[in-house]
Amino acid sequence: MRRPVVGIIGNTHRIENRFPVQAVGERNLRAVAEVSGAIPLMFPSIPEITDIGALLDIVDGIVLTGARANVHPTRFNTDPCEKHEPYDLHRDHVALEVAEACVARGVPLFGICRGLQEMNVAFGGSLHPEIRELPGRMNHRMPRLENGEIHPDPKVIFADRHEVRLTPGGAFARILGCDTIRVNSLHGQGILEPGGRVVIEGVAEDGTIEAIRIADAPSFALGVQWHAEYDPQKNPVNQALFKAFGQALLDRRASV
Repeated sequence: MRRPVVGIIGNTHRIENRFPVQAVGERNLRAVAEVSGAIPLMFPSIPEITDIGALLDIVDGIVLTGARANVHPTRFNTDPCEKHEPYDLHRDHVALEVAEACVARGVPLFGICRGLQEMNVAFGGSLHPEIRELPGRMNHRMPRLENGEIHPDPKVIFADRHEVRLTPGGAFARILGCDTIRVNSLHGQGILEPGGRVVIEGVAEDGTIEAIRIADAPSFALGVQWHAEYDPQKNPVNQALFKAFGQALLDRRASV
C-alpha cells in the first residue's frame, strides 16, 4: 500500500515585498512526513485555482496550519480593525470550505492554531482578535525581547507555557492518555463563541479554548490552538496527535 498523501494549506507570502508566493512552514511538512508517515502536498489558498472537490479526491487528509494572518472578522459578523491586520481573504475562502468539505466527506482534518480558528468559524463560531484583552486572560502571543523584537531562540518561542485541561474520556484524553498537558502558545486571536458542532475538549488555565473536535465527524476532525507541528518527533503530546492523525489516514484509505 502506498503512503497516504496529506494536503497542507499554503499561505500568501511576498518575497522582497514584490513577488507573491504560497508558503508552508517546514515543520508542518516534516511532522506529516516523519510522524504521520504521509507524503505532504502543499495546496494553494487561492480560490480561483483550487478545486476543493478535486483536491479531496486526491488526498487522504488535510492539515490547516498556523499563519501570520487573522481570519477576517466579516466571516463571523464583526467589523474589521487595522490593528488586527494582516488578513488573508483568499485563505479564509479556501480554508473554511475545505474544513466543511472534509467533515462532510469523512476526510481526516487536523487544524493547528489558525487552523483551529478556521474550523470554528466554518461551523458557525466566532473569534476574538486579541484574547489577552479579555478579563483574566494571559498573553498568549510569542515571547519577545524587552525591545519588542521576537525572541531569537526557537526553544524559547516554542517552550511549554501553560497547562491545558482535557475533557476526561474525550478524544484528546484518549489519544494522549491523560487529562492535563502543557503546551506552547503563539497566538493573539482565539475562539470567542464555539460553533454549533464544535465540541470543546481542552481549556487553558485562563479559560482560553485550546482543543476542539467536530461533533459527529465520520473521521479525525480535531483542532489545537498550540503549535503541534513543533518537535513532534520528540514532544510526546504533539507526537501522539500526529500519529493518531496518521492512523486516521490509513483508516480512511482502507475504507474507500
